[in-house]
Amino acid sequence: MENTIYIQPYLRLSGLEPLVIRPETNFVNVGERTNVTGSKKFARLIREGQYEEALSVARQQVESGAQILDVNMDDALLDGVEAMKTFLNLLQAEPDIAKIPIMIDSSKFEIIEAGLKCVQGKCIVNSISMKEGEEKFIEQAFICKSFGASVIVMAFDEIGQADTKARKVEICHRTYKILTEKVGFAAQDIIFDPNIFAIATGIEEHNNYAVDFIEATREIKRLMPLAKVSGGVSNVSFSFRGNDHVREAIHSVFLFHAIKAGMDMGIVNAGQLVIYDDIEPTLKQLCEDVILNRNNDDNGATEKLITFAETVKAKGKETVKDESWRKESVEKRMSHALIHGITEYIDADTEEARQKYPTPLSVIEGPLMNGMNIVGDLFGAGKMFLPQVVKSARVMKKAVAVLTPYIEQEKRDRLNNLSKDDQAGNIEKGPAKILLATVKGDVHDIGKNIVGVVLGCNGYEIIDLGVMVSSDKILSEAHKHQADIIGLSGLITPSLDEMVHIAKEMKRLNMHIPLLIGGATTSRMHTAVKIAPEYEHGVVHVLDASRSVTVAGTLLNKEQKENFISDIKTEYQKLQVDFGNRKTAKQLLPFAEAQQNAVVLNQKEHSPIAPAFTGTKVLDNYNLDEIARYIDWQPFFIAWELHGKFPQILTDSVVGAEASKLYDDAQKLLNQIIDEKWLSAKGVVGFWQAEKTAPDSVLVHTKEKNISLEFLRQQVKKAAGQPNLSLADFISKDEKDYLGAFSVTIQGIESHIKRFEENLDDYNKIILQALADRLAEAFAELLHEKTRKEFWGYAKGETLNNEELINESYQGIRPAPGYPACPDHTEKYKLFYLLGGESATGIHLTESLAMYPASSVCGWYFAHPESKYFGVGKIEKDQLEDYAKRKGISIEEATKWLRPILE
Repeated sequence: MENTIYIQPYLRLSGLEPLVIRPETNFVNVGERTNVTGSKKFARLIREGQYEEALSVARQQVESGAQILDVNMDDALLDGVEAMKTFLNLLQAEPDIAKIPIMIDSSKFEIIEAGLKCVQGKCIVNSISMKEGEEKFIEQAFICKSFGASVIVMAFDEIGQADTKARKVEICHRTYKILTEKVGFAAQDIIFDPNIFAIATGIEEHNNYAVDFIEATREIKRLMPLAKVSGGVSNVSFSFRGNDHVREAIHSVFLFHAIKAGMDMGIVNAGQLVIYDDIEPTLKQLCEDVILNRNNDDNGATEKLITFAETVKAKGKETVKDESWRKESVEKRMSHALIHGITEYIDADTEEARQKYPTPLSVIEGPLMNGMNIVGDLFGAGKMFLPQVVKSARVMKKAVAVLTPYIEQEKRDRLNNLSKDDQAGNIEKGPAKILLATVKGDVHDIGKNIVGVVLGCNGYEIIDLGVMVSSDKILSEAHKHQADIIGLSGLITPSLDEMVHIAKEMKRLNMHIPLLIGGATTSRMHTAVKIAPEYEHGVVHVLDASRSVTVAGTLLNKEQKENFISDIKTEYQKLQVDFGNRKTAKQLLPFAEAQQNAVVLNQKEHSPIAPAFTGTKVLDNYNLDEIARYIDWQPFFIAWELHGKFPQILTDSVVGAEASKLYDDAQKLLNQIIDEKWLSAKGVVGFWQAEKTAPDSVLVHTKEKNISLEFLRQQVKKAAGQPNLSLADFISKDEKDYLGAFSVTIQGIESHIKRFEENLDDYNKIILQALADRLAEAFAELLHEKTRKEFWGYAKGETLNNEELINESYQGIRPAPGYPACPDHTEKYKLFYLLGGESATGIHLTESLAMYPASSVCGWYFAHPESKYFGVGKIEKDQLEDYAKRKGISIEEATKWLRPILE
């Protein structure tokens, strides 16, 4: 007995070094920045594959005092499993980082499991819960235990998240008994997250949320003393996003009480915590009242804190109290209105300035441009975001509209006083002119509109030719207006060829003005390899609106232009070499060999299900309110260059305040669209018997005639056991099978766009365009769900929430012609024929096979459980020749449409 060593039941974690959390251990800080949803820098580095540089973010967290490192790779654009494995494997080779324990953080358990296989020492899994029921919870808990990990357990069960003290304690106690009695977890290896929710929202039911967490923590520690309690602290102050001074005080006060109640650790930015005793007494008292729900009858404490918050200054940011700025000089008032996007007084202030300044033009060149210069500087420094800049542009346009009649009258008066010869020589050059156009055959212009607004804010005259603009018109208008720069935009892949053509034409016409390339389908690599070699006077790929200002300014600066173009040429030549090397390094199989490596469907466990009807069904004037419930908001924010997962982006420490304002404005406009029936939704869906007649061909049977659909197959060499996919693989060749198709559109936007343009309101114009796109995608999501559960009925028992729909957790796929799994746009002709032609929905196919209205979506339906999304990737000449033969077109025609994927 004397030699027995008794090990205290403490939570013991480790990286290369141990971390033992004892009763006397202070609050444990979990570093939060190695999280793609919480750090824009980290997310960008991971997406770009710069894992080595991403390690610097982890290193900074360790140096800043993080005792545990949270790693999260939950991003729709990432292969989360591979990203987690790659980063953690690299991290383990860095002793100065790997010395602290890792928290593997994901909402997808397959990512957690991949991470568990990579870490050394003893880590934490964040998180598991009862959300999917007890059986799933036990299964995941056993896996975590087998790897020796501690677990964070969310207070979440089959009913939902726990929001009251009673529910928090009940769920935590229930999961504790399961983990300790059925799974065999040591009590000290269990960490509870009883859910921290926002307080001071103005909703009375939320007032006790902080008290519920604190008291639940106290009870959890009483009932289960060896377990630990954690939480995401920033949630509690969500209502005060944008006011860091108040948020920091709330966090400190909340932690003061939560730690006293037993909270052990939490995800919080320690560098942004104010010392509890250093909080000014008035603010501290108000925070105490709100957090502890004291003196809060009729939201009294909440209202007092909100009122106080409006009077204080956030660190580094001025928060204006009331409307005291209206007492300033007219110059300062105009500058303030521009920076804050306030249109309410701009007409009167502009008129006051016109009467003060010698000429109306001097008002533009003076106070207005001074204000816009501040906007440009703030935007360039990352202190303003795109929605704010668009609001500033709205103010600027309204001010200029007040001055324009006076400027035109002055011009007329001046010219009338000159001789004809003097008039000819008196034409003013004015600001630099930038001509923008979406190229022929393409109808998408949201990104172009945003770039135009941002450049306009920086003093450039924008000539926007709109969409579907031919090369002849672009170049003739550039000559007519004496444009200083041409900017081209495009979304669909055929637009890339049109951009190459325009570059060639600019060379043929001996033009010397720079050419900017942008749009979703464009890339720096394609610009360098395909467009830049065709024109020597400056071809630059511009990633987004924020970069357009710097590029334009440099190209229009005589001292900087030559060196800038020379540097771009050098950079693009290196990309051309890299592309050539990458091309030769790729291993592509002979097409016949790739066909032999097709998917072999498991027909024993799945027999094709007949749809409820064959032929087509039109859904006319579908309920927009129902469609809106299916909106995926994340791409809406991406359109505004605000990147992050929704809804987490609303509380992001950098863009959260502006994202929330934008979201509120979008919700208001969306409600108006629905209530006043601004837009209408129309769709068509169809199903037909189909059979696989060749490795990559599917024959569709209709009453009129049979249609042969031709698909493309992955040709890259795969790892052993991995098939080379083709969509044709998901149709049975041995049994009677079916295939579906759909198209949906949102119509009626034009008159509302025109009205916003007439009102000089780019902000709401762009919101409307983005919402129309989101509604079209939501309609496609809704229709796919109705197909699975009703029209085709192969998944009648499906019960998925919107997040699961967005994550494509359903059976079956809806790939679209022109996208990675079927990159040939010309198959749209067959899809539209099957669905009844353009008259079925009013969607028109342009010569480049873009759809008009722009807010339209189409695609195929595949039902087999093994069907999945994929990219065809590069193909060889042997597949190109086979494809052209199957479609009955020339090699030249096939090459035109498939050029982006040709090796």
